[in-house]
Amino acid sequence: MKSFAAKAALLSVLPCLCASPLHAGDAKPLLVEAGKVVAEPDFKSRLGSEWTIKHGVWEAADGVMTIAELPANKHAAVLWHSAALASAVIDCEFQWDGAKVFLVGCDGAKHIGRMVITPKSAKLCEDSAEVKGKVPSHTLAEAAVDLKPGEWHKLHLEWTGDRMAARLDGTELQAQHSYLATAKSRWWFAVGGASLKLRNVRAAEGRP
Repeated sequence: MKSFAAKAALLSVLPCLCASPLHAGDAKPLLVEAGKVVAEPDFKSRLGSEWTIKHGVWEAADGVMTIAELPANKHAAVLWHSAALASAVIDCEFQWDGAKVFLVGCDGAKHIGRMVITPKSAKLCEDSAEVKGKVPSHTLAEAAVDLKPGEWHKLHLEWTGDRMAARLDGTELQAQHSYLATAKSRWWFAVGGASLKLRNVRAAEGRP
């Protein structure tokens, strides 16, 4: 009788364990494992000095960053992080609230590569020939998606060497280009339009 009661008690907690939410970074790696964490803002207080708001409005409260482009800037809202990640694992969750595009990328002396997300498409791009307003980024991989407004979507992005890979909800993309191996000086978020909500950001060094 005691044995049956113990088994019943164990079974009663299993559904709770299975229902526990996974952090965006808990999914299997695509190119590299996550190593040392370089950024994990709580979005409850001001950002540290390693972050630079380049354009737009970035307002943090209650664990969520709300982002909007400023028309006067004539540029997407941009937030830089100073870590020069040769290999990276970046996770976040985002929610459409009127924005048109969400981007995550890396720079050297110029733009190097980026993930470009709209409600209907996801792209991995390299920027070797990109010229603002004249020549767009070169799309390396693209997938159709259907990202509803008002819902949280999970993004997992990695790069290392000449490769970049992403998982957006259940959609995976892989890309390779020699320019992606260019030395990095920072990485960034960008938002076109108004507005987008961002939470659960974690960036780590990638390791083999």
